[in-house]
Amino acid sequence: MAKSLVIVESPAKAKSINKYLGKNYTVMASIGHVRDLPKSTLGVDVEDNFEPKYITIRGKGDLLAKMKKAAKSADKIYLAADPDREGEAISWHLAQLLELDEKSKCRITFNEVTKNAVVASLKNPRSIDIDLVNSQQARRVLDRIVGYKISPILWKKVKRGLSAGRVQSAVTKMIVDREKEIENFIPKEYWTITLALTDEKGKHPFEARYYGINGKKKEITSDKDAQKILDTVKDNEYTVTKATYSEKKKHPLPPFTTSTLLQDASRKIGFTSQRTMSAAQILYEGVNVPGKGPMGLITYMRTDSMRISTEALSAVREFIGEKYGAEYLPSKPNYYKTGKDAQDAHEAIRPTDCTITPDMIQKSVTADQYKLYKLIWERFVACQMTSALYDTIAADINCGGVTFKASGNAIKFYGYRAVYIEGSDTLVEKDSKKLLKLTEGQTLLLDTITPDQHFTEPPARFTEASLIEAMKDAGIGRPSTYTPTITTIIGRGYVAREKKMLKPTELGSIVNEIMQKNFESIVDAEFTAAMEADLDKVEEGERDWIDLLKEFYNPFKVTLENAEKNIDKVQIADEVSDEICDKCGRNMVIKVSKFGKFLACPGFPECKNTKPIIKDTGVECPKCKARIVERKSKKGKKFFTCENAPQCDFLLWDQPIKAACPVCGGIMVKKYFKKGSVTLCSNPECSSNKGKKTEE
Repeated sequence: MAKSLVIVESPAKAKSINKYLGKNYTVMASIGHVRDLPKSTLGVDVEDNFEPKYITIRGKGDLLAKMKKAAKSADKIYLAADPDREGEAISWHLAQLLELDEKSKCRITFNEVTKNAVVASLKNPRSIDIDLVNSQQARRVLDRIVGYKISPILWKKVKRGLSAGRVQSAVTKMIVDREKEIENFIPKEYWTITLALTDEKGKHPFEARYYGINGKKKEITSDKDAQKILDTVKDNEYTVTKATYSEKKKHPLPPFTTSTLLQDASRKIGFTSQRTMSAAQILYEGVNVPGKGPMGLITYMRTDSMRISTEALSAVREFIGEKYGAEYLPSKPNYYKTGKDAQDAHEAIRPTDCTITPDMIQKSVTADQYKLYKLIWERFVACQMTSALYDTIAADINCGGVTFKASGNAIKFYGYRAVYIEGSDTLVEKDSKKLLKLTEGQTLLLDTITPDQHFTEPPARFTEASLIEAMKDAGIGRPSTYTPTITTIIGRGYVAREKKMLKPTELGSIVNEIMQKNFESIVDAEFTAAMEADLDKVEEGERDWIDLLKEFYNPFKVTLENAEKNIDKVQIADEVSDEICDKCGRNMVIKVSKFGKFLACPGFPECKNTKPIIKDTGVECPKCKARIVERKSKKGKKFFTCENAPQCDFLLWDQPIKAACPVCGGIMVKKYFKKGSVTLCSNPECSSNKGKKTEE
């Protein structure tokens, strides 16, 4: 029987799909892109219509040979890379390498890695979308030109290892500009006056806040004005002049897009954007689900659409009715309007099967994957539930012509909030079940009066969540670029993460100033957003990608020539560390390379000593009394070893802590699991470990 070859991007995805298709299909993984521009040169012929010079990515030769061999014996070849422009470009490159006609129906896409979706895609193959490919090529070539033309100037004038980028430079400017706003902010004084009141019997305490004079809003801007109000209300009677009761609805939020998922994961579970997308990628590609085998748990996670398929809507409505009851199910589905700039080819991010609850997969996934799936599952189920209902009161209280306001609400019906509660950078809302009761004309008793002096606060630094929101609002970047952009500007040392806040470094501020003076359009948010819109038009077949590149490059070339002449050399002092060079005795300095930070002797070139930056655990090596330090393997896994390694062979895979085992005196370690951690003796034979749970 004829056999078909299906090529996807990742081994995990291949494993999931192989289960659905059976023995008449061979499923292989390209492991991402197979061709790209060379790293050593520009790789774009700017004189010949910006022709890209693609080469096979190093290390992919053997894999390509295997795919070519499988392709020769296959009756039909399907290219099933991800359903976006990068996936389309990968499919196009594969078609060329495997000598397929790109106009043939060789391309299949699916928004979720489930049997129904995969089988349906095989019944509806299409030709490669060359407009989507050209959009990817235009972006790749633009980014290469900007990066490879500006970066050498920064290396020459500032320091090696720096880079500029079409999106990263604009985002760095946003962070630098916010820091300038903070530095230049002039605080203004204002006062609040809070009353602690009760009813006429001294019961049911509540608070009211100063609003203004005779019902009109008026700010208090000095202690003198505050004292006047205090003198007026001190011995006067407090009367309720208005009490309005109403019922209010709070509607559920829409399902996640990439930007809202990244924001909520940051706010609610403390994930960086990179951590979120890593977990989401695996949930999309497939994990082992008890009783079901390998399957994708969520739909494609790079999307700005809020559309939900008819099948998914039907399934979630049935689930809500059965699990929560008819009162939690609206009479018709909740529909959400996708933004005008969104690409609606994909759905919103949702579970592939809403009946698979987070608890059902908790033991089959990592802690990060569980937390993220729970967030996505709750948001999706909630988005199709009824609104929450509140009883509310808004009251005006008068005292000698001074107006105070009090308000309150109490939950009447939880609706969607039975599943999902909104979060922000600073709080998670809580529902009150008891409503304040007041009537017009009612006299109140004053318990305490509290005047407070305040000063206006400068704008907050960006968090990853608020930066992604700002990028989306400004039209900078797209779902696939939010995370790489933030990762790049932090990795390059332009921005530092302080707790959750993003702050520009001295290096970032200097590079931004150079870019702003000499490459104004590259750092301009409006220009970057307009370029993104033009690239979207290429994707939609409304613009020619070569014409777009010409339109950009001709003025850019002039800008480059001027920058070479005008930029003065800038000296940036390296950060001095406490580490002493063991070869010449100087204090070593912190350098940055494309692989991260490291220590180097400032005496270069006469002293070329370098060291990795290592984290001291504060625990002493039991073998040689040196420090135990934290290191990382080539695959990024943490381990703990003596600083004298390899001369000293002491090694731990778990975090050592400053405590001795009460039984054998050995080093205690903290062992982490999906559900928590446990403290154990590092000696697995020690009797102190007996009876201790190893997964909590």
